[in-house]
Amino acid sequence: MKDHEVREQLRLSLQDGRLERSERDALRQWLEETAPDGPKRAVYQSMAFDLAREALEHNTVPHYSTLNWLERIVKVLTPLASAGTIQTVAEACFSPQHDCAGRIAQLLDNARRSVKVCVFTITDNRIAEAMLRSHRRGVRLRVITDDDKQHDPGSDIQRLSQAGIAVRADCTEYHMHHKFAVFDGTLLLTGSYNWTRAAALHNEENFLLTSDPRLLQPFRELFEKLWSEFSARH
Repeated sequence: MKDHEVREQLRLSLQDGRLERSERDALRQWLEETAPDGPKRAVYQSMAFDLAREALEHNTVPHYSTLNWLERIVKVLTPLASAGTIQTVAEACFSPQHDCAGRIAQLLDNARRSVKVCVFTITDNRIAEAMLRSHRRGVRLRVITDDDKQHDPGSDIQRLSQAGIAVRADCTEYHMHHKFAVFDGTLLLTGSYNWTRAAALHNEENFLLTSDPRLLQPFRELFEKLWSEFSARH
């Protein structure tokens, strides 16, 4: 959305002096997908303050409702990391000595709103089952994978797609070889680790987890870029 469209959405949400849960969740999801930086979030907060000031001056919405709406909007627009409500995550996992598949399943089970998965292949049923559990809880899952590997024996991609999880794949002679995921827009997993039983049991693999926004933003942007590109090819 352009700035004027964001302002209009904020204005509409203020009309009844309430930020409904559906409106709040939609705003959070949009922020996760577009990943605005600090200065851009400040612009949106300024819009919210301007709208609240106008409502107070013209008495179009009860004062208490306006202030309550503004408080909720500011909380949504404030990144968790900068607000100090979570600690920085920095974790490394190595297979086969660590339970990498179990850690990924745990992250999927803990997801609350969205998971973006961009991996070469998925054949580990523990991970696939965790993805299905998250999907059934209402978490928005999107999966990008390789067009060739999705048809391999043991691939879970077809099962995930049939369950209603959105899946897209590249359509080239080359490979979509990334292995990363973003959980709730605030936690990045990336490394050599394929989401397969062989990686869990036999291969020498690794992945790291980080909540560093300097790394999160480029991966979120890359996911949206690939998601858009692969859609256009179908």
